[in-house]
Amino acid sequence: MNNRHLSIIGRLAEVNWFIVIIMSTIAVIGFAMMVSAGGGAFHPWASQQISKFGIAFVMMIIIAMMPMRTLMDYAYPIYFLCLLVLLGVDIMGHIGMGAKRWISMGGMNLQPSEFMKLAVILVLARYFHQLHPEDIRRFPFLIPPILLIAMPAVLILRQPNLGTTTIMCSVGLIMCFLAGVQWRYFIGIAVGGASALPVVWHFMHDYQKRRVLTFLNPDQDPLGAGYNILQSMIAIGSGGLFGKGYLKGSQSQLNFLPEKHTDFIFTMLAEEFGFLGCLILLSLYIILLCAGMMVAMRSRSTFGAMVASGVTALLFMHILINCGMVMGMMPVVGVPLPLMSYGGSIMVSAVLAMGLLLNAYSNRDALPSRMTPRL
Repeated sequence: MNNRHLSIIGRLAEVNWFIVIIMSTIAVIGFAMMVSAGGGAFHPWASQQISKFGIAFVMMIIIAMMPMRTLMDYAYPIYFLCLLVLLGVDIMGHIGMGAKRWISMGGMNLQPSEFMKLAVILVLARYFHQLHPEDIRRFPFLIPPILLIAMPAVLILRQPNLGTTTIMCSVGLIMCFLAGVQWRYFIGIAVGGASALPVVWHFMHDYQKRRVLTFLNPDQDPLGAGYNILQSMIAIGSGGLFGKGYLKGSQSQLNFLPEKHTDFIFTMLAEEFGFLGCLILLSLYIILLCAGMMVAMRSRSTFGAMVASGVTALLFMHILINCGMVMGMMPVVGVPLPLMSYGGSIMVSAVLAMGLLLNAYSNRDALPSRMTPRL
């Protein structure tokens, strides 16, 4: 066995296989729910989702074994490439479900906004890594990260895709906070955001306004704008403690539950496996989140800590918003559940995000520059 093979085996040994097992378990639960959504058949959803997961899994392991310096060197090129593709969506993307979010590349329909979130995490981690701690307290040094977040946010908002924009901006702000940005800037952002709400409301699309009004009063239009959330709450409530059983959910199997294989897959799980099934899934997510925070705290480099923090924040925001909206606690904004919801782009991007987390773990002792860790 030559040195190259020994090096590959050594890199594989550095991979955090516990994280791999947890995320794979969540994905398998998602595959099972795809089969249920298909009425007990692997086609069309489960088979496609499994193939996308398999491809992304290989890419994840490759990313996990990369030297941290490689990700740092390509952070800005990846960001601007994703930004260019996102601009391409605005120019020549095709419309689906009333929004222009997809672009055809290599015979596949991709949603670049999902990958843009990962690019923002990488580029912010790279930017904060190169700063001295005292520079972060100076306002001029906050302008670049604001622009790095704002440029893709504007393009994604034009699609329109309020859910992805909200998540990306939230993750960016969380990373800025963890990097050491002072409290007063966040207070200013909060006050400015609250003051701008009337203006934001004026420029919102009609369907977005209806979603907010439906969130406040779902019974106002039970057969129209409020139908999705009312059916979701009925399905969740009917699941009880142990659920109705696999493939036996009336709301999902009789197609009363819309988008059951995508945004409302958590609802289908709740109906078929009840509170216990939801508790198991959320426990797996919590374990994954705790693992992400541990990686961030153990990373000696700022870049590794920021990447792990960004991925963990991204996962948390997706879980929070998806579960909140299907239970009627948040407006329905079309946010999928990572590793569970159907969709090639969200599945691949979620698995690649795990690859970035695994890379931060594998390189937790690396110090690729003179910077000292702040997390």
